Amino acid sequence: MSVTEKQNKDIDILEQEIQDISPFLLKVLLQDKTTGGFIHFACDEYLKYGEAYAADKEIFPELIVGVNTHVIQPRTAKSKNEQINRTRKAAEVFTPSWICNEMNNHCDEQWFGRPNVFNTAKNKDWIPNLEPISFPEKGTYAGWMKYVDSKRLEITCGEAPYLVSRYDTTTGEFLPIEKRIGILDRKLRVVNENTTNETDWFKWAKRAFEATYGYEYQGDNVLLARENLLWTFIDYYQQRFDKEPTLAQKKQIANVIAWNIWQMDGLTDTVPFYTTEENQRQLELFDNLPKIYTPKLCKIKDWRQKEIFYFQDMKKGVKNEI
Repeated sequence: MSVTEKQNKDIDILEQEIQDISPFLLKVLLQDKTTGGFIHFACDEYLKYGEAYAADKEIFPELIVGVNTHVIQPRTAKSKNEQINRTRKAAEVFTPSWICNEMNNHCDEQWFGRPNVFNTAKNKDWIPNLEPISFPEKGTYAGWMKYVDSKRLEITCGEAPYLVSRYDTTTGEFLPIEKRIGILDRKLRVVNENTTNETDWFKWAKRAFEATYGYEYQGDNVLLARENLLWTFIDYYQQRFDKEPTLAQKKQIANVIAWNIWQMDGLTDTVPFYTTEENQRQLELFDNLPKIYTPKLCKIKDWRQKEIFYFQDMKKGVKNEI
C-alpha cells in the first residue's frame, strides 16, 4: 500500500466501521435533534444512486453502509471535478489547515493575552509547543476549566476543520495528535494535562464536547463533521489510556455531538427541506381550506444550564426554553 493509499484509508471516515461498533451509534450520528428524524442530503450530488439519495431525502443508515460504504467521502477523497462542482453549486471551499491554525491561534492569543500558546506558525506549517499550557491565575479567563467550558461555534462548518484536525483539509495528510490544531483538539490537550485519572478525564472531555458547536447545510458534511468529532474522542482516549473507550462512553459523546453539530440553513435558522403542516381547519365545513407549511426553526442545547431553545432566539440574546 502506497503512502497516499494509506493516508486515504486513514482519513476515509467509514460509516461501516461505526455501524460495526454499534448500529445505534450510526443512527445517533445521523439524527436531527430538532425534527426527531434523520438529517437530509440537502444536495443533489448523490442523486446518481437513486431517488432515495435526492436532496430532500433523509440519510437513512442503510443508504451509506455495506456496499454503499464509500458513498459519502471527505472532500480530499473526492475527485477534482467533484470538488469543483461542489464549489460551483454550493460555494463550498475548504480552508487550509494552516489558516485554521492561525485563526485559532489568534483567538487563543486574545484568551491568554500572549501569542503562540499551543504552537508557532511557520511557512504554512506550525511547530507544536510541547510544554504544558499555563493559564492566567487571575481575571475572567483564569484556570483551565474555564477554557474547557468556554463555548465556541464554527459557522457553516463543513467537515469541521476549525474544531478538529484529524487530517489536513487540502492534502488529506493524517495528522498525529501532537500536531492537531482544532478548537476541540486544544481543549482535549488541556484536559490531558490537567487530569490524573480516567473518571476526571472523561468528565472534562465530555464537557469540552458540550462547549463546542457547529452548523452546516449539506447533510454529508454534517455527518462527516460528526464522525470527525467522534473519532477525535476515540483517538485522544486511546492515546491517553492505551485502550478503546467503552460503547457507553462513545454513545454519550455521540449524543452530545448530534446536538452540537447540527444541520441548518444559516440564512433562515431552519432545518433544510423540512416543514411542519399547520392545518387551519376549524370545522368540517371548511375542509377545502389550504394547508400551511411552516419551516422548522433549529433547536440547540445549553448543557451547563440544561436548556433547549431555538438558535434564532440565542442570536437575538433571548433564550426562551422550549
